[in-house]
Amino acid sequence: METKTNDGRNNQVPEKVHIFDRPKNVKRVIWSLYFICGVLFLLDLFVHRHHSFAEGVFSAEGWIGYYAVYGWVACVLLVLTAKQMRKILMRKEDYYER
Repeated sequence: METKTNDGRNNQVPEKVHIFDRPKNVKRVIWSLYFICGVLFLLDLFVHRHHSFAEGVFSAEGWIGYYAVYGWVACVLLVLTAKQMRKILMRKEDYYER
């Protein structure tokens, strides 16, 4: 097990090196997620999808990658909404000290 000291001095208790302390491991996780997303997108070409709506009611549901795009757009909108809500709901830094 690799260890590192808390502040570089030799008399300190060694601190455990965690798996994501190494940039190489972070890159592996990110590339693994990219790979999984790519495989799922390609599977969308071959796997039969059951549509939620009747045929012709909501034709976009049958598009390849529709749910991936729908999920990504929903996530982006959620983040943008949260950023705007922060401006309204945010308290001053000394709120609890008063």
